[in-house]
Amino acid sequence: MFKKILIANRGEIAVRIINTAREMGIKTVAVFSNFDRYSMYTKIADEAYHIGESPAAKSYLLADKILEVAKKSGAEAIHPGYGFLSERSFFAKMCNDSGIKFIGPSHDAIQDLGSKTHAKQLAVKNKVPVVAGTENAVKDGEEAKKIADKIGFPIMIKASAGGGGKGMRVVRTMDELDSSLRMAQNEARSAFGDDSVFIEKYVDSPRHIEFQILVDEHGNAVHLGERECSMQRRHQKIIEETPSAIMDEDLRYRMGECAKRIALAAGYSNAGTVEFMVDKDKNFYFLEVNTRLQVEHPITEMRTGIDLVKEQLLIASGEKLKWKQEDIKFNGAALECRICAEDPDSNFMPSTGKLKYIGRNLGNGMREDTGIEQGNEISIFYDSMIAKLISYAPDRKLAIEKMERALRNYTVVGVKTNISFLLNLLKCPEYIEGDYNTQFVERVFLPRLAESKIEIDAELQKALAIAGAIFKEKNEKQTGGKNITSKSSVKKSGWLKRKDLY
Repeated sequence: MFKKILIANRGEIAVRIINTAREMGIKTVAVFSNFDRYSMYTKIADEAYHIGESPAAKSYLLADKILEVAKKSGAEAIHPGYGFLSERSFFAKMCNDSGIKFIGPSHDAIQDLGSKTHAKQLAVKNKVPVVAGTENAVKDGEEAKKIADKIGFPIMIKASAGGGGKGMRVVRTMDELDSSLRMAQNEARSAFGDDSVFIEKYVDSPRHIEFQILVDEHGNAVHLGERECSMQRRHQKIIEETPSAIMDEDLRYRMGECAKRIALAAGYSNAGTVEFMVDKDKNFYFLEVNTRLQVEHPITEMRTGIDLVKEQLLIASGEKLKWKQEDIKFNGAALECRICAEDPDSNFMPSTGKLKYIGRNLGNGMREDTGIEQGNEISIFYDSMIAKLISYAPDRKLAIEKMERALRNYTVVGVKTNISFLLNLLKCPEYIEGDYNTQFVERVFLPRLAESKIEIDAELQKALAIAGAIFKEKNEKQTGGKNITSKSSVKKSGWLKRKDLY
């Protein structure tokens, strides 16, 4: 086992990795930008080194600088977390060429699975179901038109090197194709440095279900069940849960076997996630493989009792998996909500500023993963996530109730958050019944929420009018008919206080 590792990341995932490493007796090395000098993870790591300016391109994406710190500190391995360099095959190769273990799959596996076109080809070869479409990158607009005409609209254009919804466009008519293709290519080039895209048939209103896998370096693989990630906005996950409301034992078995099969075919090792979409008839189709730890991994840990970071470290040190598939047990239900500094009333614009106060009362069955403390600042440089809340209970209904209580008792002062938005989602009938898909938020929930706000605004206007009339009548009685409406008299009377209108 390693004696010292470097975490090439920041925030809550750096804290998460450091805590498990500490439990295992492994010393940790943190790296930080100007902005993160006094962050939580730099305080709890055994060592911390400055690597550059606040923008990620000048710090956390500097592979050479991170490797320099690893050598200087005597770290034997590097854990990339998620984001930044975690899925860059060149970084995994640089680590191994430097004699430093990359805690993740090989650079060849990252490269093969990181390209959606290569991954799709691998899936086809290994009899993993895929959506009709191209297995290679589209050359130009003319080829795109021929493909679209063959498989029929609607279609989805996807970046070959993509993720997180970037470089993706749904196209419903031939007239939209040229402009959508250009936009997808431009976005892919900007986000990934690679403008190659492919086309596949668009499956309307699917479920997004992913399987957690663990594969050791000796060819042994298990899956740890599914995570339902269909509650999305603009392809970004909002609430994740396990088990999925639509899952049965046969479907879980078939999807899990496919997940293991494609990973083994790619020569994969370590933790990873195989993503699928499932249509209304429970037909499933391979989407992609995330060659890293997922943001939502805690819900799998809660349901299986397995520490995924610990397993990553054990696998990277050369140990064999201690389980076979039949040894993996699933208990209860878990869900995760991401508390973010953003304003749902302003199209989810990021909210920046100092966290003047954070208060929470989580209660039994709750877990919080965070890298932020009261007094810290939310900046423009990084993701706006403040914390991940994870609830666990014997069944889904209780897990939802626990999450609702925790969110109601979670207070943030200094920035706007999405807490009220999350609470509204948890309370909507479709979520409670488990009857939702990847288009639910944008097609159903947001329009419904906008309509309810219009109704609330109308009620507010009515309440203001009634309050004004009552105030006028009371004012005239107190002043003998004189219409005195100075600010001081309004304040003194106690009428029209905003809190009294709700």
